[in-house]
Amino acid sequence: MEKSTPEQVATNVETVGSVVARDYRTAQVFEKYGIDFCCGGNMPLAQACREKGIDLAALQRDLAETAARPLERSQNYDAWELPFLADYIVNAHHGYLKESIPTIAAYANKIAQVHGPNHPEVVQIAQIFEKVAADLTQHLESEEGQLFPAIRKLTELRKEGGAPNPEEIKKLKAVLAELGHEHDEVGAAVHEIRRLSKNYAVPADACNTFMVTYEKLKEFEDDLHKHVHLENNILFPKAGKL
Repeated sequence: MEKSTPEQVATNVETVGSVVARDYRTAQVFEKYGIDFCCGGNMPLAQACREKGIDLAALQRDLAETAARPLERSQNYDAWELPFLADYIVNAHHGYLKESIPTIAAYANKIAQVHGPNHPEVVQIAQIFEKVAADLTQHLESEEGQLFPAIRKLTELRKEGGAPNPEEIKKLKAVLAELGHEHDEVGAAVHEIRRLSKNYAVPADACNTFMVTYEKLKEFEDDLHKHVHLENNILFPKAGKL
């Protein structure tokens, strides 16, 4: 187990993403305060608090209490080697998306057809999710077919003391920039689904399928938060320095 040292206590100029990258358990603190730690991870703590009307000192106290507890190495994603982290993302998060997207899309379309007349928001949700599903499918293919193989190749090359081809580095950074932009678009779409659903509040006249759909959409968003955090705040920045 590892423990945060005093110099690791979050400062007001440190970004949200860097705090969570150091200790993923702090994600729960940011979720409690409604602060985006994945797509909005580049924002300094002080700015995030100002925009949300949050007491910075109270947030820092909660973060310090969380960081004071021993940290299992299995949760210390920032310490993992990049190829291992990439494999974890594929197995844990890409696997989840590939399995869940068809089911959620089918449920969303079904409640749109049945409940659309009384709840027009579910029609919009189904349409947004359909685009998210298409975008993520292509996104996963880019990561598994281009980015992750490049990371493995360059990591091995660095271990052997070799110097990467400048063109390969240029291509890698272009891919990272494009994938980061795609994260922003998907994140905005998922936030819109949350807004339309009023934080996944199930209406009184909803059927079981309606309830299950909202449960799965929330599960989808929660998984996406961690998935994007691991890439935006840990994998991508380190890959850009290979």
